[in-house]
Amino acid sequence: MTPPAAHIATLALSHFRSHKRVQLALDGRPVALWGANGAGKTNILEAVSLLSPGRGLRRAAAEEIARKPEAIGWKIAAELSGPQPHEIEMSFEPGSGTRQLRIDDKTAPQLRLSQLCRIVWLVPAQDRLWIEGAEGRRRFLDRVTMSFFPEHGPATLSYEKAMRERNRLIKEGHLDPTWFTALEGQMAEAAAAITAHRHAAINALREAQANASSAFPAADLSLSEAAEISGGTDTFATAFAENRPRDIAAGRALIGPHRTDLIGRYAAKDMAADQCSTGEQKALLISLILANAAALKAQIGTAPLVLLDEVAAHLDADRRAALFNEICALGGQAWMTGTGPELFAELGPRAQGFSLEVQGEQTEIVPQ
Repeated sequence: MTPPAAHIATLALSHFRSHKRVQLALDGRPVALWGANGAGKTNILEAVSLLSPGRGLRRAAAEEIARKPEAIGWKIAAELSGPQPHEIEMSFEPGSGTRQLRIDDKTAPQLRLSQLCRIVWLVPAQDRLWIEGAEGRRRFLDRVTMSFFPEHGPATLSYEKAMRERNRLIKEGHLDPTWFTALEGQMAEAAAAITAHRHAAINALREAQANASSAFPAADLSLSEAAEISGGTDTFATAFAENRPRDIAAGRALIGPHRTDLIGRYAAKDMAADQCSTGEQKALLISLILANAAALKAQIGTAPLVLLDEVAAHLDADRRAALFNEICALGGQAWMTGTGPELFAELGPRAQGFSLEVQGEQTEIVPQ
């Protein structure tokens, strides 16, 4: 029997973005938030996204999140229900330099969050994924990969730190091979892990899409690298060493996982994603997020939290109904935003609805 999915039972925000205070009581059903633009719907999704490792769906620095003009810091408190309930508290105080995380009243590292629940999301900023630069696609790929392999985040940070130090030596003309060999060894170890994680994540998405009965088109994914490297740590170390003269001439590292690009194709049409219509590109993204959630459920046994910001506005009624059916069939808690309740009519009693109504400087959240 599949264990019940972890879900947020209560969410409290203090001085978070536009919200001076928020209190939500939830029962595990999908959550629909609606209101005018600027009411703070995405701010609530951002708070939920911070209950996973990383900088959240806006990738904001901690000091940017504090409500203005007070700027006195902020706090998120959530009760996570599931097989093992937990209380999570994240806060930031001006001058502290970093967020503080407490789980069950004990200080904890961010990586611990990935052991409590997994979170996937789709936001309007990702709509340009297929037509923007490779950096955005790498970031999307690494977020998906980290949902399967929480250790992928530290590996990426380790690689980037060693690469920056190696680039610094190049620019400053410190060409001692001993230093390069040491840094290339660190890069190689992390690069091998990063590449293995990325390939495994793409394979998991492929399998999930192949097994899905979905109204959304499957996206065929592959990796394209500026300099193809495959293998373990020794292979990467050798490649970095052999490419060192070219890197020194260029002033930076020219090969490695930081040059990887994510290539997407509309499988049924055998068409490159960047050549598809805007609607098709959005449908491919939705398909990937649903596949990510389904693959995670297969991996860890329970559905992740799914955050979908303004997704319903870009779909017709039939596609909205299909999306909601797939979300409900997944069995986890989804958080969705839109400008009006009519966008969520197909959900009916399967979801909890909340209207966000701006009252002066504060937004009132009214259960429907």
